[in-house]
Amino acid sequence: MELENLPTLAQELLATARDASSGRAARSIRSGRDVRLRQTVMALRHGRGLDDHVAPGEATLQVLEGRVRLRWEEQAVELGAGDWIDLPDAMHALDAETDAVIMLTVAVR
Repeated sequence: MELENLPTLAQELLATARDASSGRAARSIRSGRDVRLRQTVMALRHGRGLDDHVAPGEATLQVLEGRVRLRWEEQAVELGAGDWIDLPDAMHALDAETDAVIMLTVAVR
């Protein structure tokens, strides 16, 4: 069992994302070949995001800091710190409306 302090991790990842040419940084906090429930904390610099993709299983997104916009099909929703949402089982994308930190949780099929 490993202990992670999410606010501290968020600040570390935001600092890395601000310096990265991609504008993002991430760390898996629960992963591995034998783990079906996987969690990744990701920092996104304002104006950056994740292009269209489909999650590899059931997935949720929780915003730890900042604001993001989740887009899929003809829909979009803006999420802020403390918001949690089931990700659609469809092609979707994510845009950082401000510097933001999110936690993705995926139950791999």
